[in-house]
Amino acid sequence: MMKNYEFSIIASGLNPKADDFESRFYDAGCDDATISFQKGHIIVDFARDAASMDAAISSAIDAVIKAGAKVERVEPDPLVSLSEIAARVGMTRADITQYSKGQRSKNFPAPVVKVTSDSPLWDWAAVSLWFFRHHKLSKEAALEAQTVKEVNGAIARGQTQIGEAVKKRVAEYAATL
Repeated sequence: MMKNYEFSIIASGLNPKADDFESRFYDAGCDDATISFQKGHIIVDFARDAASMDAAISSAIDAVIKAGAKVERVEPDPLVSLSEIAARVGMTRADITQYSKGQRSKNFPAPVVKVTSDSPLWDWAAVSLWFFRHHKLSKEAALEAQTVKEVNGAIARGQTQIGEAVKKRVAEYAATL
């Protein structure tokens, strides 16, 4: 069964002023994406039909590479603020603040980055797993968060053919849920 997955690939390495900039992506298989250039990065926003999130992302990465770009990362951003957590879970920021302080439930994941003492960031994969285990988020949402984390890890390690490796790791993760 096919589902539509929305995500962005952040890339570099192509001149956005080139006459064939957008057509290179379209011709490479990004006909289900919007291409833009912001703050020095190529942003390829996909709405891709696929059997799974990892299949959608893997085929999109292959297309972006085929267009001649270098894939930097996949978003939605894996680091999230309390406000972003609230938006993704469908709760208020006040609710999420209470969870993060242990006032509504125990063992909420600790922040992984503190931008400032007032603005910590959490690992979305860990937070989504916590909400799934507390019956406040779907298994699919937790798997999608882990998929993005696995893909970005593979990209950081310099892997270009990430499809099978990520599929295997996500399947192993899914078996633990």
